[in-house]
Amino acid sequence: MNESGFAKNRASNYAVSILLFLAAAWGVVSGRRLWAIAAAALGGLSAYSVGTLLRRIESAEKQRKSLDQQLLQAQKLAAIGELSAGIAHEINNPLAIMTQELEWIRHLMASEESLKSSGFEELKDSLNEIARQVERCKEVTHKLLGFARKMDPVIQPVDINRLIEEMACLVEKEARLRKITLIRRYREDLPPIRTDPPLVRQVVLNLLNNAMHSIGEDGSISLETRLMGDHVELVVSDTGCGIPEELQSRIFDPFFTTKPPGKGTGLGLSICHGIVQRLGGRIEVESRPGEGTSFYVILPVREEE
Repeated sequence: MNESGFAKNRASNYAVSILLFLAAAWGVVSGRRLWAIAAAALGGLSAYSVGTLLRRIESAEKQRKSLDQQLLQAQKLAAIGELSAGIAHEINNPLAIMTQELEWIRHLMASEESLKSSGFEELKDSLNEIARQVERCKEVTHKLLGFARKMDPVIQPVDINRLIEEMACLVEKEARLRKITLIRRYREDLPPIRTDPPLVRQVVLNLLNNAMHSIGEDGSISLETRLMGDHVELVVSDTGCGIPEELQSRIFDPFFTTKPPGKGTGLGLSICHGIVQRLGGRIEVESRPGEGTSFYVILPVREEE
């Protein structure tokens, strides 16, 4: 065979090898493992190489699916964020008027004649209930605006253990009343992380409140910090009711809640998810119904610029 023929033959073999490799990759992605193994073997790959190929392609496919889910979640959050901001502003205006009118009615009721009225106590109770519901609406609109806000984080050095302890102290009194024990497991040699303190406080407080609501009464919440290479991990675990497996993929969706009607807005975990992503980290969940739930917040340490 002359040199030209040899080159053509080599190019042909090379093209066939590429096609067989692509066929093997397609076999893995589509779930046809026998096809993948046969194609790889015809391409001259050893059993070890075939196994390595399968593992690498499967790993890449899992990563692709994970990235697709993250992209979809980000798109959903962006769309709902814009909608939420408009709704919140529209609701805030009538709420402000209702609050003013409520205060005016209370002022009128303070007169001597009103105090002697037979229905005074019932009217007072009704007004107090209106005030409570107005405050609840304000809370919802505040969360909606926070959900929609896209300001850049203000990055600064933070002692994550101290920040978490501040939030734990805020809820400790209520925890004692509910007979809930707070367990601290802070790693002492953690480096300072560069992050936005108010945003991290919001995440920690949301997770603590979520844990207490899950427990109700008589249980424990564990707060743990760990060092994972160039990341710090916060784990908030509770002994509450847990989350059914079929619902776990939805808990970071806006307005999704497992609480009874009127007991939750369904925004807390969505806000946590959005904040952690903006800070360059990720948040994950593990839960077993009837045993409890653990949330993992992983944040980058970040070197000072």
